[in-house]
Amino acid sequence: MPKGCDMIVGLYNLPSVEVDETIKIKRAFVGDKEEILAFVREHFSKSWIYETEHSLMQEVSKCFLAVEDGKVVGFACFDASAKGFFGPIGVDPAQRGRNIGAALLLRTLNAMREYGYAYAVIGWVDEAEHFYRKTVGAEFIPGGSPENSVYSNLISL
Repeated sequence: MPKGCDMIVGLYNLPSVEVDETIKIKRAFVGDKEEILAFVREHFSKSWIYETEHSLMQEVSKCFLAVEDGKVVGFACFDASAKGFFGPIGVDPAQRGRNIGAALLLRTLNAMREYGYAYAVIGWVDEAEHFYRKTVGAEFIPGGSPENSVYSNLISL
C-alpha cells in the first residue's frame, strides 16, 4: 500500500489500555484554546493547528487532551478533516512510549462510537501504520490515497 492512505477501524470492539496514573485524559475545554493550539504549533504541522481549532469549536468539543501536572502532553481530535474522520493526534516527542497516544486514540474512538459512528476513518496514515494496526486493528482502505480522499481538496494536491 502506498504511503499516506486512509485507514478504517470498527468502533464496537475496542480494546482498553493502561496509562500512567499521572496522565489525565480529558475532553478539551474551549477556554484552553490558546494553550492547546500553542502545543500543536510547537510540536506538529501547521495544518493540524486548523484541524484542532475546528474540533475545539464544535458545540461539544471533539478534541481530547492528555494532561500531566497541568501541562498538555498530547491531543487527539475527530470530525476535524471530515465527519467520521479520526485525527489529528499527537504526543509530545519527549513523552512517547508511555501509552499516551493509545489512551488518546481509544478515548477519542469511544467518543466517536458514543456519537453514533460505527466506523472511523483514520486519515492520511503514513509512518503511524503499525501503531493503528497494533492498537485498534485498523486496515488500509483500498484506493484511499489522498487524491481519492477528503484531502483531494487541498491546494497542494
